Amino acid sequence: MKILALEKEKEKATAGRVQPLLRAEAAQVWELYQAEVLREIYFRADRPEAVLVMECENLSEAEAALNSLPLVQEGLIEFEIIPLAPYPGFRRLFGEQAR
Repeated sequence: MKILALEKEKEKATAGRVQPLLRAEAAQVWELYQAEVLREIYFRADRPEAVLVMECENLSEAEAALNSLPLVQEGLIEFEIIPLAPYPGFRRLFGEQAR
């Protein structure tokens, strides 16, 4: 299952609280990437929040992976988890009924 995870920074996420955890955060992101759970990672252009594309069996697996991140564990960020489905519209062009 493809999942989009949008980071949301919490109020208590000050630079002084976040900065000491960034190396550990990057290391855990790398572990998730190596485990092929995390497929892509970006930062939003309009604010410093991450956008993750994940591949998981289900939403529970995605939530567990995100909960392994140090910034989540410290309550400094959270994620909106959005399950994705393939776009079915091309069937209209190439499916049986298009002929």
